[in-house]
Amino acid sequence: MESSTERLSPIENPDRLERRLKEIPPEPGVYLMRDKLDRILYIGKSKKLRSRVRSYFRDLANHSERIAMMVRQVCEIEFIVTDTEAEALALEANLIKQHQPHFNVLLKDDKKYPYLCVTWSEEYPRIFITRKRRLSNIKDRYYGPYVDTRLLRSTLHVVKRIFPLRQRPKPLFKDRPCLNYDIGRCPGVCQKRISPEDYRQIVQKVAMVFQGRTGELIELLTEQMQQAAANLEFEKAAQLRDRITGLQSLGADQKVALPDDRISRDAIALNIGDRHACIQLFQIRAGKLVGRLGFVTTPGEPGAVLQRVLEEHYRSIESVEIPSEILVQHELPEPELLETWLTQTRGRKVSIRVPQRQQKAELLAMVERNAAYELARMERQDSRNTAAMQDLAEILDLPDLPRRLECYDISHVQGSDAVASRVVFLDGISAKQHYRRYKIRDPNVRSGRSDDFASMAEVIRRRFREYAKLSPEEMSSREDFPDLVVIDGGKGQLSAVVDALRDLDILDDIRVVSLAKQREEIFHPGESLPLPTDSEQPGVQLLRRLRDEAHRFAVTFHRQQRTERMRRSRLDEIPGLGFQRQKELLAHFHSIDYIVRATPQQLTEVSGIGPHLAQQIYDYFHPPN
Repeated sequence: MESSTERLSPIENPDRLERRLKEIPPEPGVYLMRDKLDRILYIGKSKKLRSRVRSYFRDLANHSERIAMMVRQVCEIEFIVTDTEAEALALEANLIKQHQPHFNVLLKDDKKYPYLCVTWSEEYPRIFITRKRRLSNIKDRYYGPYVDTRLLRSTLHVVKRIFPLRQRPKPLFKDRPCLNYDIGRCPGVCQKRISPEDYRQIVQKVAMVFQGRTGELIELLTEQMQQAAANLEFEKAAQLRDRITGLQSLGADQKVALPDDRISRDAIALNIGDRHACIQLFQIRAGKLVGRLGFVTTPGEPGAVLQRVLEEHYRSIESVEIPSEILVQHELPEPELLETWLTQTRGRKVSIRVPQRQQKAELLAMVERNAAYELARMERQDSRNTAAMQDLAEILDLPDLPRRLECYDISHVQGSDAVASRVVFLDGISAKQHYRRYKIRDPNVRSGRSDDFASMAEVIRRRFREYAKLSPEEMSSREDFPDLVVIDGGKGQLSAVVDALRDLDILDDIRVVSLAKQREEIFHPGESLPLPTDSEQPGVQLLRRLRDEAHRFAVTFHRQQRTERMRRSRLDEIPGLGFQRQKELLAHFHSIDYIVRATPQQLTEVSGIGPHLAQQIYDYFHPPN
């Protein structure tokens, strides 16, 4: 049985750490760091495993915040020895794809850059734009992140006009296709008028557009068009001709003047500031700029940053997307290693070059200018947000900058459809992936009887009840631990929240204030008067933005709940039509309007609706004169 000493982190047990490091050979390979629950935290490669792993546990104060946090959680180190460093790089890529370790995210998932997702994990894949790169299923493919959101949406719109694709996330009708099928925009996915195999072939052609293989797709469609014409299938040939014309129009105005425009290439450059390194990657296919990707990471040696970004980018894409030439702004520390790995992955030669003159150097200069503009914009935003957080820390006498802010609000109409919202700002920026919505469960809060104090206390208890089981150290180490909780309301709402936190015995660990609407006054627990502030202070403006976003999010959810209730209210008046049958009706017809127009015979097609009840429903909506 393993002793308690053996379960300690290597940092807490220097003797065990030294023993473990001596067991790691100074050879090429891959290392895996695990936490106390045996979860993989990080996967890395090195040509000398022992030296690389040892570097994590030396001079911890100089590590980045991300690496320092990871090292504190490491409890076990595994390694796999390979013959060459190139093999280690390939193995690292495969293991990261398989396990998706949390700390292997070098590039931030910047929410302002959208991705295009193709859900290959589904029978009929969907294609949509998202700002979150969810890795819940390894079969799904993400393209991006795209810097030019407008161009991405325009391209997707054109593609959906060229190819017959599903146009809706959910079918409009249960038993028949919608108008998109009749006009040829959709192949009837909702009614399975097309087989999954045939539909996937269409989606594969669409994916080629976002892989930068439009020229290859046009050649393929041209061959199919000529074959169809030879077989006297003139209608099919005309459809293929129209698709080719539409695809040719996508990049008609994006010509890049390079002498060998038949070569596919990527050009990557960066600009480094005090806190961020902004990277831009231009995808050039057949002389056309087909994509402009953006990444953000922490500052470092330029060549090393570019190499790591390239490794991470090409690890996440399909092999056919790898270009034959990569132009880089700075010399990479291990260009031969990356070339070898990419060549093996692609199956054809890949070269990495640092151009010094003429058109290729000018292209890289253009990429670098774009990275500089993005860095300047990000630093201006960071400067404003940092100033606002510093001002807020001074107002509230906080020991550190409040990097995670949470705000809660209640929304209802005289107690009906009462809901609450939680909004989160990280470093002064809205973090919508952490937003939450709550339905108020208190039976005393109902139509005609509202209680904002009890509703707010309920939400806070539900949010922080897990914290009651944790020590202060365990609380502060959690990723979702708030530096400040803001309540939308005055002293009454704040008192209710304080009582709830006191009941959970965590009042001393959670910093909480309230922001009143009328005069933008900030109230602190235990203080009868608001804090002396100016409504135009940066810190107060930050709280106002946070509060307004929480209010917007709560009102939107409340309106959704109220609309849903009103949809059902007319059906509630029909005798014999209970909740389950109402649910079946709405699932079948999708709206009250369609139920009103339905005939008694159509109503009987719904499960649980017999001829007598169907006639009652019809008579209710069509009373005799």
